[in-house]
Amino acid sequence: MKIASWNVNSLRVRLPQVLSWLKKSDVDILGIQETKVEDGSFPIKEIEEAGFFCDFIGQKTYNGVTTISKIPPKEVIKSIDGKEQEQKRILLTRYKDDLTILNLYVVNGSEVGSDKYKYKLKWLKSVKNFIKKDLKKTKYYLILGDFNIAPKDADIYDPKAWEGKILCSDKERSALKEILDLGFKDSFRLFDQEKDLYSWWDYRTGAFRRNRGLRIDLILTNMALSKKCSKSLIDIEPRKNERPSDHAPVVSIFDI
Repeated sequence: MKIASWNVNSLRVRLPQVLSWLKKSDVDILGIQETKVEDGSFPIKEIEEAGFFCDFIGQKTYNGVTTISKIPPKEVIKSIDGKEQEQKRILLTRYKDDLTILNLYVVNGSEVGSDKYKYKLKWLKSVKNFIKKDLKKTKYYLILGDFNIAPKDADIYDPKAWEGKILCSDKERSALKEILDLGFKDSFRLFDQEKDLYSWWDYRTGAFRRNRGLRIDLILTNMALSKKCSKSLIDIEPRKNERPSDHAPVVSIFDI
C-alpha cells in the first residue's frame, strides 16, 4: 500500500496537477492539506470521476484538508472530542485492515512568541491528547500532513540561520516529540536517506532552484505500521510544475 501527503496550497489551482500525480504515482491514499475550499465548492465530482473516494473539511481562503483513496473509508471523523473545528485542519479516516489515517494541517504559528505561536502549541497539545485516546481503536495508525515543524537540524538547509525561529523552535519540536513519544516513528527516517532532502521551499529567492528547503511534511507511523514500511521518499517532480505548490508530496510504502 502506498500512502502520501501533499500540501497543495489551493486545490482549485492545483486540481489538474493532483489528478495527474494520482494517476502517475498510483498511490492508494493521499492526504492533502491547505485546500482553501469551502465544502459546498469542493471539486468532489472531478475526483470521483477519476475513480477515487474522497472526504473533506474546509473553509474559504484558508486551511482545509481532504483525504483521497482508492478504497472507501469505513469511518470519518471531522471533530476533536465531538467539538466542531474552529479552523478546519483535521480529518480522520478509517479503512479496512485496521488502518487509521489522521490527516493534519498544523498551524504555522507566524513567529515565535506571537499569539499564533501560542495557539499552535495549544492546538498541538489537543491533537496529542486526541491521538492518545484514539490509538487503541486500530492496529495500524498513521499520522500525515504538513506539520510546519522541521524535526531536526538535518531537515533544514541552514540550521544556524533557522535556529530558534518559527518551524524550528525548541517548543515546537518538543510538541512534535510528545506525539512521537506516543509510539510513532518518522517513516522517512526509518531508512538511510541522502542529505539535503526537503519537502518545502519558499516561493521567494529562488529557494527551490538553490535547494534552500525544509522537511516539514511528515508521515508518522505507529510501531505495527513502522515494521511494515518498506520505503519512504519525497517526490520533488511536482515542485517543478508550472504554478506549483511550494510543497512536494511525501510518500511511504507499506507491505500490508
